[in-house]
Amino acid sequence: MSTPDDMTSEEKRHDQLTAAPDATEADAAPRIEVGEHDGITRIDIAPDAEVRPGPGPGMPEADGE
Repeated sequence: MSTPDDMTSEEKRHDQLTAAPDATEADAAPRIEVGEHDGITRIDIAPDAEVRPGPGPGMPEADGE
């Protein structure tokens, strides 16, 4: 078993997100995509992310009303 000092940041993230009693592998799925174009870093929410920032579907704020 790895110690926290031996783990990569991705392994630490996975370990933390799957440590809860009812956690699943889906809880540790990536939620962002990081890309670089012409020296500019862009961070986007993954299209298939289960959890997204902002109001959820059906909320007046999400519908632009």
